[in-house]
Amino acid sequence: MNTVIGKTSYVLQSVATGCTFEDSGWILDPQGEEKPSLVRAIYKESLLNVKADSWGIYKFADWLPIGRTLAGSSAPITYKSEGLAKELGLSNLYVTFTGWWPERGAYNRTCSFKETEAYSVCGRLAESSKTLVVASAGNTARAFAKVCSDNRIPLILCVPEDNLDALWFDAPLNDCVKLICPKKGADYFDAINLSNLVSQLEGYITEGGAKNIARRDGMGTTMLSAATFIGRIPDYYFQAVGSGTGAIAAWEANLRLITDGRFGNGKSKLMVSQNAPFTPMFDAWKADSRALLPMEDDEARQKVEIITAKVLSNRKPPYSITGGLFDALKDTNGDILVATNEEAAAAAALFEELEGIDIHPAASVAVASLISEVKRGEVDKNATIMLNITGGGENRYKSEHQLFYLKPSAIFDFNPTLEEVKQALKLL
Repeated sequence: MNTVIGKTSYVLQSVATGCTFEDSGWILDPQGEEKPSLVRAIYKESLLNVKADSWGIYKFADWLPIGRTLAGSSAPITYKSEGLAKELGLSNLYVTFTGWWPERGAYNRTCSFKETEAYSVCGRLAESSKTLVVASAGNTARAFAKVCSDNRIPLILCVPEDNLDALWFDAPLNDCVKLICPKKGADYFDAINLSNLVSQLEGYITEGGAKNIARRDGMGTTMLSAATFIGRIPDYYFQAVGSGTGAIAAWEANLRLITDGRFGNGKSKLMVSQNAPFTPMFDAWKADSRALLPMEDDEARQKVEIITAKVLSNRKPPYSITGGLFDALKDTNGDILVATNEEAAAAAALFEELEGIDIHPAASVAVASLISEVKRGEVDKNATIMLNITGGGENRYKSEHQLFYLKPSAIFDFNPTLEEVKQALKLL
């Protein structure tokens, strides 16, 4: 059941200048500033009051920029690892899991932590006649499609045609959800370009990606889950990244936890990883470059075709922007790692054997990187480690449910014109 709870009390702050201003609606950028920067929500409640599990993701509502709660959410869960921890010789390994694992209390029916974004973003979105526009490589689209369908929120999804197998559901979707695609051979960047065109048209509103405080603070609930379960801020944070938004969100949540004061004053060392050979952020980081290094479109698409974790394929991530991943890594003394398809597959098999649940390819990249860092002696085996499993239980969920796939209403060539998109949308 949807509930209007009254807007959470917060102001927005430019990371670049520290200037604060009111959130007059759907603000994504600092007001009146030329330098590109993320904005953050500064919440009135400096102490986190965690509500009952029955609230789902909204148990962390004090630190979510929302005006209503929506039906069907499930918060990330955290538990102390036994099997994988013993295998790696780690005394304080904690798994934060988002997906389908009822025995652990995880009930995410899209099996992805992208649900944390969708329930927060849609909780921020005021009811209006505008249609939300979301670009995705797969998992984000599935999450937004489910949340918008269940709550009858008009939505246009832009997903590469090659990634349509990610758009599975346990029931047919409401017709308020529509899908359009850049053609086969396109990647996530092409989907973003398509969504940008749609967002220029009257009656549509862009979700905003990493610039949307609701997306980041929703994803930050993984860090809140870990810290409140463990009783302290973790020493290390491992996650695979495509855009890096989840790691930025964890960093921001970490800073709020320091202000809270009950969880220590440490900063989790962000250990994020990419799926080789698509490694634009790794390449820039190792060159100590805030700017991403040049990569031709065709080269990028070819590398994306190779990687198993297609969701880690953002060509224009929020890495360089003030308050983005580069700054987060510098502030936490973090690092960017890489894992091959083969390493990720082996890690996924090991995790399922030792922990008892299947995991997504992206999550397996994170596990592979943790294994590698432990073997190299780069991780203190007595440190408190948070492993963010960003999706899992999908194989199990699919085996237990009938599946329905969302079909595209329109497919576009590379670089369509605004007029072509406008005419196609008229026919939806």
